[in-house]
Amino acid sequence: MNLVKNFLSWRVNNILIFIILLLLSVSNFYGLFTNKFYFLKPDNYIFPLFSIIHFIYLYVVWFKITEKEMPDPKMRNLEYILYAVMIVYVFKIYDSFLILGSTSDYVNSVIPATFMPMAISILILYCLLALLTLVSFWYRKQLIGSYNFENYNDNLNLWM
Repeated sequence: MNLVKNFLSWRVNNILIFIILLLLSVSNFYGLFTNKFYFLKPDNYIFPLFSIIHFIYLYVVWFKITEKEMPDPKMRNLEYILYAVMIVYVFKIYDSFLILGSTSDYVNSVIPATFMPMAISILILYCLLALLTLVSFWYRKQLIGSYNFENYNDNLNLWM
């Protein structure tokens, strides 16, 4: 982890996650096989809705680190929700692998020239998102602290 810490600061990590979430939210509406955007499919809105949770978590981590605040129960609950969202990210990685593996099923069909570059870039972005999210959890534990609420009132200083 020291290599990651030297290479990737918490700010750069949060900015990269933010950019990746934006790119994946837009690409979620993109149809790889048809080379068109589909805004009327309700399935395409699932990832952008889950990414809102991730955006809120990024904001909370940024705020807690810059203001040197301690973790609170709301932040813990948000992180636990983000653990569940990570399952969605793993599913999207699996789904991207399935789409890449299905190219041999469509040999007789016309596949757009943008299929492979877009599919590979989306797969890489999903893998980076999962990896950088885990790094974000590590930075939260290192810079903000662990969730120890047994002595929460002892560490609470309302005058600062």
